[in-house]
Amino acid sequence: MTDILKTIGLDVGSKTIGVAISDGLGWTAQGLTTIHWNETDYETARDELQQIIQQHDVGRAVIGMPKNMNGTIGPRGEASQAFSQWIKEEFDIETVLWDERLTTMAAERVLLEADLSRKKRKKVIDKMAAVMILQGYLDSKQ
Repeated sequence: MTDILKTIGLDVGSKTIGVAISDGLGWTAQGLTTIHWNETDYETARDELQQIIQQHDVGRAVIGMPKNMNGTIGPRGEASQAFSQWIKEEFDIETVLWDERLTTMAAERVLLEADLSRKKRKKVIDKMAAVMILQGYLDSKQ
């Protein structure tokens, strides 16, 4: 295990979790994968998350926190809070909730500008949103 622990970015949805990982220096975020899961059973994502956390020496998870435009927290935000707590307890790593307002829309715009078909966008949108969440967090630390 290295001395430098990486940060994982997670865009948590009800059916998929977009995953991004930081470089060793904590400067850039790269899209890693999309995990398909059942939101009512966290165990459906456990093995894949554990493998990623171990394989990449992850010491922190930045989890997208969807807030309403007025800053209040709705059902999706509460789901992110619960998931964050589970990650912290299950994998014994630090968790940070990161305001993700507009990241999915921004990711969609980037993919539209890249002229990706709807089918291809659907496959990578969650991973791209995870990159934007993680990069936003990393940039705030610079």
